[in-house]
Amino acid sequence: MNIELLVKMANEISEFFASESPPARAAEDVAQHLRSFWEPRMRRQIIAHVRATGGAGLSELARHGIESLAAAEPEPV
Repeated sequence: MNIELLVKMANEISEFFASESPPARAAEDVAQHLRSFWEPRMRRQIIAHVRATGGAGLSELARHGIESLAAAEPEPV
């Protein structure tokens, strides 16, 4: 999938949780949403983007959520 589209979607998800979740919980809510609703290859692709670029184009909340998601996923060999 196109990384720009994944970045856009992750940013939209983080905007929702920024307004709906307590600040201390929002990043984990983003990560949980990605675990629940994104297929594994989408998650791998956005995690690889964060690892390779530091999260270029992502909001701070989206990046933190993806970093939380990445911490629970094994790095590819």
